[in-house]
Amino acid sequence: VQLQASGGGWAQAGGSLTLSCAVSGTHFNYDLMGWSRQTPGKQRELVATMTSGGLTTYGDFAKGRFTIAGDGARNTVTLQMNTLKPEDTAVYYCTARLDSRTYWGKGTQVTVSS
Repeated sequence: VQLQASGGGWAQAGGSLTLSCAVSGTHFNYDLMGWSRQTPGKQRELVATMTSGGLTTYGDFAKGRFTIAGDGARNTVTLQMNTLKPEDTAVYYCTARLDSRTYWGKGTQVTVSS
């Protein structure tokens, strides 16, 4: 199973970025997909998740600014990030739970300049 993330990069404060993640190498559909992020010296923190049933969870910092959307049939998930702040700078990791196992992507860098 592989998780391929794309869409990271650079944005100015107040700008937007969209992250995408696709799962391949499995015939299972995800139970849950989402994103976490990590900055040096800090623990990885939840950004947002979505279940196959459409239930979403957001980290407090993401509420009102970030939106997660998923396609269960295609095993893909996107994260629309708006009103970005310099403190959103981090490596963002895609995660997926399939067949009771959790998988992680390699991470994509998001840098927000002030």
